[in-house]
Parts: sequence; C-alpha cells; structure tokens
Amino acid sequence: MNDYEEQASGGRIVYFEFVPLGRQVKVIAVDGQSGDEVSIVGPVSTPRGDLERLAVRKLDALLERRGAPKKPDAPSGGGGPGRLV
Repeated sequence: MNDYEEQASGGRIVYFEFVPLGRQVKVIAVDGQSGDEVSIVGPVSTPRGDLERLAVRKLDALLERRGAPKKPDAPSGGGGPGRLV
C-alpha cells in the first residue's frame, strides 16, 4: 500500500509518495509547480521527517541545476589542450 502526503512550505507545495519495499521505503518527492520529481530509498526505521527532508534537498538540487544559468563557452583558441566541439 502506498502512502501519499502533501507538504506546503514557504508557498511551495511538495507531494510525497511512500512505497514500502520490504525493509526499505522508496520516497518520491514531486514539486507542485514544475512537476519535477526525485526519489530516494531508505530503511523503514528512518523517521519520516528525515526521509522527507532528504528528498526535498535532492529535489532542491535538481531544481537548482535546471534553473542555473548555463556556463559561458570557453573562448575559441584558448590556451587549453582541448578544442570546442
């Protein structure tokens, strides 16, 4: 049986799904605005709040990577050993 939960924090909604897998639990966190999702797996003995915090941190990292500006390209002919492709 799956367990669903919703958490609102600072105007942000994150949906959680908890899927028991024997002695482990898979936690899926979905950002309510973007629909992006991440998952983690941990022992069922881990407090639910700890699993949620870890999933939110992973979700934050994903959103930050997707929203971060792209790195500027290196100038062509730069002094490095590589080449731009």
